[in-house]
Amino acid sequence: MQSRRDELVETALRLFYMHGFNATGIDKILAEAGVAKMTLYKHFRSKDELILAVLNRRDEQFRNWLMSEMEKASQDPRERLLAMFDALETWFQGKAFKSLGFNGCAFINAASEFGDQLHPIHRTCAEHKQRIVEYLERLCAEAGAEDPAALAEQLALLKEGAIATAHVRGMPEAAKAAKSIAEGLLPTGN
Repeated sequence: MQSRRDELVETALRLFYMHGFNATGIDKILAEAGVAKMTLYKHFRSKDELILAVLNRRDEQFRNWLMSEMEKASQDPRERLLAMFDALETWFQGKAFKSLGFNGCAFINAASEFGDQLHPIHRTCAEHKQRIVEYLERLCAEAGAEDPAALAEQLALLKEGAIATAHVRGMPEAAKAAKSIAEGLLPTGN
């Protein structure tokens, strides 16, 4: 059974992801979660605190899902890196997070709404993206890349471009195009 706090965070995640962070009011979240305003303020001092909790939940949820998809694809680090794009395609098709579907990246969306790079919400989004890059860098090193940090950044850029293209242009096949480019970047053998 979920706690009231968890219900609030899950409801807010769904609504923020579907409608935007600034466009979604606290009253809508409370109504959908079926909790009183007092309950909200017992757990969160502000809407920004709730947004940070949502982003932390989404970070954990998304990274666990992505890494799990990559790791179950193969023991080979090169194949795991390529499997990232297969996982993205599944997400873009709305098959990965059924309760949420695909509405772009929650972190890109939040960072665009909170554009000041010093804002805690923007920083949380940047930290999520950095954690993904660090994971990719480790796999790039395992795959025998000459410069794992540079290759990880290139793969992250392909990932982000695929997410933006899939969302803005409605092209889930952007993941396949990004994978094709990634194949040419990755070392071919250890």
